[in-house]
Amino acid sequence: MRIDPKELQFEFFRSSGPGGQDVYTVSTAVRLRFDVGRSPSLPDEVKPRLARLAGKRLTEEGILLIEARRFRTQEQNRQDALERLTSLIDQARKRPIHRRPTKPTQASRERRLKGKKPRATAKHQRKTPSTDRSADS
Repeated sequence: MRIDPKELQFEFFRSSGPGGQDVYTVSTAVRLRFDVGRSPSLPDEVKPRLARLAGKRLTEEGILLIEARRFRTQEQNRQDALERLTSLIDQARKRPIHRRPTKPTQASRERRLKGKKPRATAKHQRKTPSTDRSADS
């Protein structure tokens, strides 16, 4: 799947962290903006899954924001943001497998009850014997 580069907007800003008092400070961090709702590159069935996967990275307007500041160069951070976007889209393209509810087999029910029986017997034997006066009369 190819996304049209015109749909992607890159914004470069100064990354936090050690940089010193250099005159030549560079804006190396990258913020990638991708409009999920209006993208013609994405099929309609993928858009809601992508929005769910994006979580807090999705704005109220439906724009996906990915910030990359792991590397010291603009180009590496740009590539990192693109890779993260494509990874998210690849995850969203996979249809979730719907679980079919099944019933336990007769043998598994019997095994469960067989395992419970000794425990119940042990607990029953711990009870103090009841003193039933009507039986003595």
